[in-house]
Amino acid sequence: MSQVIAMICFNCLSAAASGPSDVLVYVGTYTNRGSEGVYVYRLDPATGGLKPVSKSPRLNSPSFVAIDPKGRCVYAVREGGGPAGAVVALARNQATNELTILNEQPSGGQGPCYVTVDREGRFALAANYGSGSVALFPIAEDGRLQPASSVIQHEGSSVNASRQKGPHAHSITLDPANRFAFAPDLGIDKIMIYRLDREHGKLVPNDPPFAKCEPGSGPRHFTFHPDGKHAYVIEELSCAVTAFDYDAATGALKSLQKIGTLPKDFKGMSTCAEVQVHPSGRFLYGSNRGHDSIAGFAIDAKTGELRPLGYTPTQGKNPRNFAIDPSGTFLLAANQDGNSIVSFRINPDTGELTPTGQVCQVSMPVCVKMVKP
Repeated sequence: MSQVIAMICFNCLSAAASGPSDVLVYVGTYTNRGSEGVYVYRLDPATGGLKPVSKSPRLNSPSFVAIDPKGRCVYAVREGGGPAGAVVALARNQATNELTILNEQPSGGQGPCYVTVDREGRFALAANYGSGSVALFPIAEDGRLQPASSVIQHEGSSVNASRQKGPHAHSITLDPANRFAFAPDLGIDKIMIYRLDREHGKLVPNDPPFAKCEPGSGPRHFTFHPDGKHAYVIEELSCAVTAFDYDAATGALKSLQKIGTLPKDFKGMSTCAEVQVHPSGRFLYGSNRGHDSIAGFAIDAKTGELRPLGYTPTQGKNPRNFAIDPSGTFLLAANQDGNSIVSFRINPDTGELTPTGQVCQVSMPVCVKMVKP
């Protein structure tokens, strides 16, 4: 199965259009059941509902999206469209919201599943699940993506014969200082660590080059605490979150806790997908696919360790991804096989999730990202 990364680029928004009603929501989808591509919504700050704004031209399953820190461009991983992964750029007309293709580049591997942008908006980084590789793409002044300037192939395997016969890079995340990139690889049970060489546009293996996860755990997505001292990886196969102490000077991760995301009496099949820390730094959330819930945890402000808060049903099947709005008020859960995005209000004191009653119907939503211009 081949995949493509699509980029949506648009003109800078007016500084005046920066009120609470101007949170934009980007949704990546699978298109084999009626969806047409990337959908753009506006978040209603009163209800947590979504109001349609625009959509991309028809694309083959643009499943994962990332947003340029300047609000200028959006990147979406899309499946299909050729024998190998590629990077496609689209421009957005600010007045009409029409999207047009700008350019494309090879993705540097097969089956890209994740894309992010560095904190200066100079580079896009992609993880290729199929080939188990990561790639770095310089971004030109006009927003076009240049050819990959760095491609690194992972090596190895692990103990799960059906899922870990080879490397499967599942995401790539930059640290708060924009110095190091962390690539959890589900196939080899490692979080690979790279230095971001901004001068030469390269990913350079770090020393230490990786952090080990438990055999068979299948690390998937990775996130930092706002304090910059702690980080968390959600493990797809073991249904757990591992917390780390983070050394910002060396890029090293030191494991401090592993905690499950499922109720102890759960007997069914489930895997994990997304993990995010609340903007306040007080709570962490992870998605369970099978149990179909969001697991909540309280974060110890001193140690970074997690304490379970409970499990909130996502009111749909297979919550692949979720997003928390910049104010920390709402969480939007994308139920891939439930064809819905369900809105929850976050209690700022307890972290509890309460359904708002707002449900957006969209075919096979995979990824949700929110930004306030």
